[in-house]
Amino acid sequence: METNICSYCHQPLLPQYYFCPNCGNKINSAPLSTTPLSQVGIYAFSIILPMILFIFITRWPGLKYMKSSDPKTKLIGQIAMALLIISTIVTIWLGVVLTQQMIQSSIDSINTDFGSMGF
Repeated sequence: METNICSYCHQPLLPQYYFCPNCGNKINSAPLSTTPLSQVGIYAFSIILPMILFIFITRWPGLKYMKSSDPKTKLIGQIAMALLIISTIVTIWLGVVLTQQMIQSSIDSINTDFGSMGF
């Protein structure tokens, strides 16, 4: 069995340790979850992120998933990025369309008001 040494307290560590059992320092990063529930969560967050104006972009895990060396995890990140891009485009498109409709409605209202006054 292969062991490493903690760079902080110099105690032996097993390869599967994420934290040193002696001093508690972080040794390795835990692998990212690829469960169906975590996938649904990251995909849903990718879809709604543009709608909340990227306020929580620092909490979006998609970049970590995309940078992973695990092919399945990387694919989850790529799908999340695609959903983020698509939902951003849809959000911008809806914003433009709704703004144009409101402007047109205001113009029509002004024209109707002036038309009824005999101008």
